[in-house]
Amino acid sequence: MYICCTKKLLVELKVEPESVAEENPLFSWHANLIMVNRRKAVVLMNDQNRYAVVLYGLKAADFKRFNEIALQGIRTTFQEEGISDKAIDRYLLHTNEISITKTKNRTLVARMNKACDEAYFFNEVWDNDSIFQPDMGIRISRSLVGDGKGGYFLPNEEMYKDLTQFAGQSIFEAKAAVLKVTLRLENHQVWRRLVVPVNKTFNQLHQIIQRAFEWQDYHLHDFYVYDKAVTMGNHIAEGHIKKLQKPIINLVCDEEAFSYPGEVDMKHEKGVKLSEYIPACEKLTYTYDFGDDWNHDIEVESIMEDYDSNYPVCLEGEGNTPPEDVGGQYGYEEFLKVLADPDHPEHEHLVKWGQMQRYQDFAIDRINRRLKGL
Repeated sequence: MYICCTKKLLVELKVEPESVAEENPLFSWHANLIMVNRRKAVVLMNDQNRYAVVLYGLKAADFKRFNEIALQGIRTTFQEEGISDKAIDRYLLHTNEISITKTKNRTLVARMNKACDEAYFFNEVWDNDSIFQPDMGIRISRSLVGDGKGGYFLPNEEMYKDLTQFAGQSIFEAKAAVLKVTLRLENHQVWRRLVVPVNKTFNQLHQIIQRAFEWQDYHLHDFYVYDKAVTMGNHIAEGHIKKLQKPIINLVCDEEAFSYPGEVDMKHEKGVKLSEYIPACEKLTYTYDFGDDWNHDIEVESIMEDYDSNYPVCLEGEGNTPPEDVGGQYGYEEFLKVLADPDHPEHEHLVKWGQMQRYQDFAIDRINRRLKGL
């Protein structure tokens, strides 16, 4: 494998670049050194498909073992994508060793610099606790780039195609959960049935639910996880005895939540994968917007052992999601009442307001287009 370095990176590495031989561009990467938040970062861009891998917070000792770190960065990013270890090993073993060379031409340098610009644009994604930045690389690789002929493509999708062709078989072998997510709304059926790879994090599940229900992600959220084995006793409801389940963990999205501890152990959702609790848990709850309190019940319906994609899919669903900031269930009922009455003095205003809030009918094709980007 070749890593074609800018002069700035070569100075940092303190190595003499090797001569450049012809190489399959799938095994050649351009790399640049940038400064972000007063830390040294390296952005690698694949020469064939412009897929990005990012390293962050490198120190002098890290540059001395740069080859090892670069390979681990590729592995970590591919693993985060859901690419099988078998396909990753085959790719990395094919490279055998890394050769450090100079950049090849202006076109590839310009494309690499574009990837570096994206790293600055997604500043909120940086993980200060790790050299390896798979989330940043994945985010950059999901941005459209020009092909030089007036067309555009997504680097991540091109990398999947290239690795599949190289491996000669599917590169995705993920376990996935079939989840039925139901929004608690009296008098309305609003639910989505989703297939979600269990290597996704709870923060990613939050994003999946946001897109599946077409929320706008304006507000805070949290999750409660319920274990099958942990109950709080029984109670009688509608003539039947029902088990009361006790949550085993409260996963939160904001550090401020820890200032208000409850009876259930709290943990930040960052980096926590679904596989840590699924399939062991029976259900989860997801609350979005602690003002309007939109509660979602998440039922783990089944587990797929050989899911052949790395992104979630909505299988089916029903019902429209209320507009943001409508005022909870009561506000939503009033909103619907006015929408149904063209003679109401607020009708025209609320129609326009609903459009501004992107209130729209459930459309599974639109939702799946949005989910594919995750």
